Amino acid sequence: MKKALTYLLLFVLVISLSACNLEETTGGSESQGYVGIAMPTKSAERWVADGNNMVKLFEEKGFKTDLQYAEDVVENQIAQIENMITKGVDVIVIASVDGNTLTDVISKAHDQGIRVIAYDRLIRNTEHLSYYATFDNFQVGVLQGSYIEEKLGLKEGKGPFNIELFGGSPDDNNAYFFFDGAMSVLQPYIDSGQLVIRSKQNSMSQIATLRWDGAEAQKRMDNLISAHYSNERIDAILAPADSLSLGIISSLKGVGYGSSNNPMPVITGQDAELSSIKSIVRGEQTQTVFKDTRQLAERTVAMVESVLSGTEAEVNDTESYDNGKMVVPSYLLEPVSVDATNLEEVVIDSGYYTKDEVGLE
Repeated sequence: MKKALTYLLLFVLVISLSACNLEETTGGSESQGYVGIAMPTKSAERWVADGNNMVKLFEEKGFKTDLQYAEDVVENQIAQIENMITKGVDVIVIASVDGNTLTDVISKAHDQGIRVIAYDRLIRNTEHLSYYATFDNFQVGVLQGSYIEEKLGLKEGKGPFNIELFGGSPDDNNAYFFFDGAMSVLQPYIDSGQLVIRSKQNSMSQIATLRWDGAEAQKRMDNLISAHYSNERIDAILAPADSLSLGIISSLKGVGYGSSNNPMPVITGQDAELSSIKSIVRGEQTQTVFKDTRQLAERTVAMVESVLSGTEAEVNDTESYDNGKMVVPSYLLEPVSVDATNLEEVVIDSGYYTKDEVGLE
């Protein structure tokens, strides 16, 4: 009898340990799953923040995650996504390096029953996207163009002013939304002569910056200065992202901009990267557009939870984002224009950065 009782107790113990191990693996909840997160690069601060925010939120909810960075190499990202498929993830969240190159690998994911969510960059030419989580990208451009309009007093008829335009990466669908949004504000002033583009480079094919590369932006700014501004002042620069703004500023400082006698032009940006917020505090970069990656991560986690539970995710746009194969149901978050006047309120008081981090007393 004692031996039988001993065996029974051992059996119960084994079952209990197995249950504990299973709970450690799955989090003890049927709603949890395995999420692959494919990010483009660690070279831009914002993508590091995006990846970290998503991992934190997913793991707090008991999801297992696989976060990979492709370092802006298309082949790396494709291989990483293929590896996620092999590992048996349930959902893949993708911020693409090149949104035109993932059709085949997303088809492979679909064939394995894996759902795909596009994150902040639209993925084109596939009918296998569940959702798209992003910001109102046209509005980002509007905020940048409107800032230049305000700072130069264009509505009051001031001018003419010299302006140069920079565009984002031609393989990123968002770059065209940013540009179109900005030009919806600036084009009338260009047409009227209040804004003068001395280089005459005014189309995305002329101003695009592959992979949002700050070094390329700096090189192009060097060329613009030497060709068109040896005896002219640049009054404003439309820069669609902080990664480009910093390269542009380096070029301008190299020829004497940034002094009391020769102040910086109005320079826009996007992403509120820490280096650019510090630049705004120093009086170099003028403006950035804040896109709170914490909110975007929260929205993406909610989409994944909906996908895995078989329910419809909340969206607020079903018209804007046609990827060539489908109109992707999207959730657009609101961007916020930030400069020295509201920097503390928007990025410090919200807890995104601390005063010490940005160099404020």
